[in-house]
Amino acid sequence: MKMGLKYKPDFEEAKKYWRSFWEGEVIDRPLLISDIPKVPENPPSHPPYMSGIDFNFEKAINMYEEYAENTIFFCESIPYLKISFGPDEISYFLKGAEKNVSVKSNTAWLEPFVKDWKEIPPLQIDRESIWFKKFLEFYKIGAEKGEGKYLLEMADFHTHLDCLRAIRGTENLCIDLIEIPYEIEKRLKEIKGIFEEVYTEIWKYGNMEKWGSIGWIPLYCEKKFAVVQCDFICLIGKEMFRKFALPYIEEECDFLDHSVFHLDGPGALIHLDDILEIKKLDAIQWVPGAGNKPHIEWLDILKKIKKQGKNVIVYPENPEEIKIFHRELGPERVVYIYNFETLKEAEKMKKWLKKIHEKGEIMEMKEKVEKAVEEIRKFLQAEGGDCEIVDVENGKVKVRLKGRCKGCPFAAITLKMRIEAIIKERVPEIKEVVEVE
Repeated sequence: MKMGLKYKPDFEEAKKYWRSFWEGEVIDRPLLISDIPKVPENPPSHPPYMSGIDFNFEKAINMYEEYAENTIFFCESIPYLKISFGPDEISYFLKGAEKNVSVKSNTAWLEPFVKDWKEIPPLQIDRESIWFKKFLEFYKIGAEKGEGKYLLEMADFHTHLDCLRAIRGTENLCIDLIEIPYEIEKRLKEIKGIFEEVYTEIWKYGNMEKWGSIGWIPLYCEKKFAVVQCDFICLIGKEMFRKFALPYIEEECDFLDHSVFHLDGPGALIHLDDILEIKKLDAIQWVPGAGNKPHIEWLDILKKIKKQGKNVIVYPENPEEIKIFHRELGPERVVYIYNFETLKEAEKMKKWLKKIHEKGEIMEMKEKVEKAVEEIRKFLQAEGGDCEIVDVENGKVKVRLKGRCKGCPFAAITLKMRIEAIIKERVPEIKEVVEVE
């Protein structure tokens, strides 16, 4: 069933590109996500981070709708309401956490409350927690208000080690991993089901069975999608990662239909090889981090990710960088996230990407035809004849017969039964082979 969105009239078209992206295929260009102001001279303001954490959901929704009304969601950009109570939001839902949430004007976090693990009962979601109930209420209201207009952001899942870091504190957790690893293993097993439990509730309240899902990394999927992450891994070595993080990351990927891993900062790169081996993981978002080299200077990492069959999310700093990335990475398994200043500028880039891809396909087809013709020429030359390619265009190959083939009464048979048959067998895109003078 075809469905449209008020703020995304071409939603069905965008879905086609997203399907091809997840399947590792290319329609006619790489994917492009760009939010463009309808009036460049007066760009709309996006609602502040964590809008709604004061439980004034109507206000947050109204702010987003004003933004969406004045924004063009270009190409594969999908309008979605950001629902976030901060990076530790999943940890707020644990029993014992409710009173330890600190909220400031532009951020929020959980004050570590675990002093001694022996005093803490088995970790589980507190379904009576004000934070858990209000979080789901936000999704419920957002789904009702946004029906047919925009989607809802899937939660910012900081689970397993990130969750324990939030309730225990970074330094204490590092010490625990060395001194009482058995306790951490036990606690990780207690909370390993939280991802699926919370995801399932959000999926239901957000009406995502109908509309699909989108994450804070704004990739869209018609089924279950989320950003999988663990920022704590930059503090541990490979052995600890494989024991305390990797199994839980894999489990989350197995639950989802599609996923992207948020790889944050050079300190996490030591785990890249292990992450690339996760079979169900589709994509990796590499973020160099503040103060490090820009994305354009990490092409080796992006190429390595692509070589392993994973998709990459690329963040150019200007339109010219898109062209550089494209020449280096190609169109497959790539999505660019860049907000153009004007629709005209965005359309120009879209046209360029399509043109380059078309040229690439034509060149690839010509190369295949040339290889097939080289095979044909061998047996023609053995009989005193020859042929050459004149042109390849729109599925038609034009050839010139030479030597004894030229003017031969059997030339038409040679052309159709031998030359055309072999070319069409080797290059199915070719529909016809014709002789020219």
